[in-house]
Amino acid sequence: MIITNDIKYVGVNDHRVDLFEGQYVVTKGMTYNSYVIDDEKTVVIDTADVNFTEEWLNNVETVLAGRKPDYLLVQHMEPDHSASIVSFMNKYTETTILASAMAFTMMKNFYGFDYSDRRIVIKEGDSLDLGKHKLSFISAPMVHWPEVMVTYDATDKVLFSADGFGKFGALDVEETNWKDEARRYYIGIVGKYGLQVQALLKKASALDIQTICPLHGPVLKEDLGYYIGLYDTWSSYRPEEEGVLIAYTSIYGNTKKAVELLAEELKAKGETVEVIDLARCDMAYAVSEAFKFDRLVLATTTYNTEIYPSMHTYIHKLTERLFQNRKVGLIENGSWAPTAAAVMKKLLEGSKNLTFTDTTVKINSGLNETSIAQVKALAEELAK
Repeated sequence: MIITNDIKYVGVNDHRVDLFEGQYVVTKGMTYNSYVIDDEKTVVIDTADVNFTEEWLNNVETVLAGRKPDYLLVQHMEPDHSASIVSFMNKYTETTILASAMAFTMMKNFYGFDYSDRRIVIKEGDSLDLGKHKLSFISAPMVHWPEVMVTYDATDKVLFSADGFGKFGALDVEETNWKDEARRYYIGIVGKYGLQVQALLKKASALDIQTICPLHGPVLKEDLGYYIGLYDTWSSYRPEEEGVLIAYTSIYGNTKKAVELLAEELKAKGETVEVIDLARCDMAYAVSEAFKFDRLVLATTTYNTEIYPSMHTYIHKLTERLFQNRKVGLIENGSWAPTAAAVMKKLLEGSKNLTFTDTTVKINSGLNETSIAQVKALAEELAK
């Protein structure tokens, strides 16, 4: 793939992986992106997962067309991007490696080498002259590891954004909706670090960026304001859309009936509603959808004096990612001692700017006139 006259894509597609980082379902695979800038001096930007080292090295060799790389730039040390460093440096023994000080420490820890005899430690504000292309380096700690640097090419106005602006999915499958898989990727992997993402966006706002080259997913060239705007929304923990997500668990179907009634009532009032069964869904998707909408309803059963396990996991994943700035409604069910609403509220008590509805639906085993009336009252409260 040719990105500009001098910048070439040398990444790989991974269709072997089923769970990225051992937890995120990736039915359409993943990419491990890598780039070459071919100038008076050449630089290779990041490597690839260990399972694709040979394929990646072949891509690099093809693009270089007999030239030897002057530099290997390591922006991020997660093994899906760094695991081929040693093979590369063994093949190209005269190459100088560029990385942050912390990245070199991680390199030693991961692979046993820190290349002290042929390395340059880079930091915020440093630059590299390749001839026509001038690179500058920007520190991006905790986006989403502490050693991360991103790189700006002032000549072609390209931001090499490391894991920023990445998404799930390989490049050789049909692109459907960038933001859904990018949101699931961002909220799942980066979501805790909104403050740090905001700091990086502020730095990036001073640059004239015409292309974004991430380490996962497609290269972004058009309507960059759209993508940057989404990142600003996500990292500010602001709702992306108006709508109600109802996330529930149900053992014998009675809580589900209440959820279905609530969804019907809300839709009748013109609301956008999504319903997710937490026991059967992709949890990462369910989490990302909670950050998408401005209202959330949690519905579950009392279980061993606590709440149903998948609901407990769900709330933990929300709070771990600093879920905030939403309106929340609760539905609880219990046959003899319903306490689920109190448990859920306690699990959320550390979250900022959550407004709870006045109505909490209390079901004793099955719906009755009282609980049906509560469901309708909850719908009235949630409707805008």
